[in-house]
Amino acid sequence: MERIDHLEHLDKHLVDELAQVARETIREELREQTRKQRRRAALYAASGALALYAGAALALAVGLALGIGLPDWAAALITAAILGVLAYVLRGAARPHPRPADHGHPAHHGAHHGGADAAQPPPVVPPAGAATGLGAPYPPMPSAPPDEAPRPGGIDPEAPHHRA
Repeated sequence: MERIDHLEHLDKHLVDELAQVARETIREELREQTRKQRRRAALYAASGALALYAGAALALAVGLALGIGLPDWAAALITAAILGVLAYVLRGAARPHPRPADHGHPAHHGAHHGGADAAQPPPVVPPAGAATGLGAPYPPMPSAPPDEAPRPGGIDPEAPHHRA
């Protein structure tokens, strides 16, 4: 019996030692990965700041070039419109484009149903939880309140509850 207790103690010691080695190894790997990612993030931030200044300089150059033949206010307005259109196009390019949910089922094709909308594809609805840029995704609001159906057993959930 004494020998089994001694072996259990050795097993516990070995497991503790292996766990400690595994923790130290994982900790060192995570530190190295974090160091690399921190450097990469700093480079991306510097790149973004320089791109912002380059964009401002380009907008200034466009405005000054337009200001040669136009009044200053018109040149500024045209430059702002160009920047707004570019921002809109880039925002659209950054959004994920959902794939059509065709899956080869002929019942989903509008041409098989006939009618005025037969040539129109069905509207694309983003999946639940998808980032739409409109804030938190919520389910659609029902058009009417739910019908008040009688509860089984005549139990009214709004009635006060009393214990006998």
